[in-house]
Amino acid sequence: MHLTPLQYGLSVVSGVIVGFSLGLIGGGGSILGVPLLLYLVGLSSIPNAAHVALGTTALAVGINAYINAYMHLRKRNVAPRVGALFAGIGLIGALLGAYLGHITPGESLLLYFAIAMIVLGIYLGFFQHSASAGSREEVDRVPEAAPRCPKLTRRAVTLVAASGFLVGLISGYFGIGGGFLIVPALMFSSGLSITRAIGTSLISVGTFGVASGLEYAVYGDTLFLVSALYVIGGVAGGYLGTSLAVKAPKKTLQRAYGIIIVLVGIYMIFRVLHL
Repeated sequence: MHLTPLQYGLSVVSGVIVGFSLGLIGGGGSILGVPLLLYLVGLSSIPNAAHVALGTTALAVGINAYINAYMHLRKRNVAPRVGALFAGIGLIGALLGAYLGHITPGESLLLYFAIAMIVLGIYLGFFQHSASAGSREEVDRVPEAAPRCPKLTRRAVTLVAASGFLVGLISGYFGIGGGFLIVPALMFSSGLSITRAIGTSLISVGTFGVASGLEYAVYGDTLFLVSALYVIGGVAGGYLGTSLAVKAPKKTLQRAYGIIIVLVGIYMIFRVLHL
């Protein structure tokens, strides 16, 4: 599949935008990746555009999550056993979700994705302010010796496995990281603190994203070079976003970002329905 040098350059720009938003407001930032690849980079004009955009974005998001997971591991901010169980069972859901996404007609898949964007935008913009602010503050205060993880009882194992499968299914189907779902799922199912849940979630985000992206690649729907450029831009954008997040009013930023996601979702619906 041939892309122009301009499109490759815009792939980096897309990565910068997504990385910047992730660094600025945290979970939910990667959902902008698909519309950026479709309408900024211009993948909407290629055959099988919806599946290519989802597969390419999923792989890039997964690689970026693994990079960030390493940083959290160095801070001892990860619960390895919980993360491995959630990601391991969730991997089955992610692969199944990616297959279901692959067999869903492109226009229908984008329509469902746009509706998911609107729901997520409303949630991020109007219902997650206090949790988001608290989580960032707690992450900033992570000690070198993190507290011991809660014991995995039989009930906890069942809840973690069930939550992992469900979130993995959603993540694989839409080609998104799913961190905004994984963090509360880990807290509910295993009793992790929000600090540990955020660090641990990145294991699953990385696993779901890479697995989904590689499955789409089997179908010929992942552009590896675009994913690599996206990751490079994402690292740079994430650094800028994190630096600004220290000074910016988080509640206002998150509300504005939520509104942007809703508007982009509405735009996608108009595009898909040719209105």
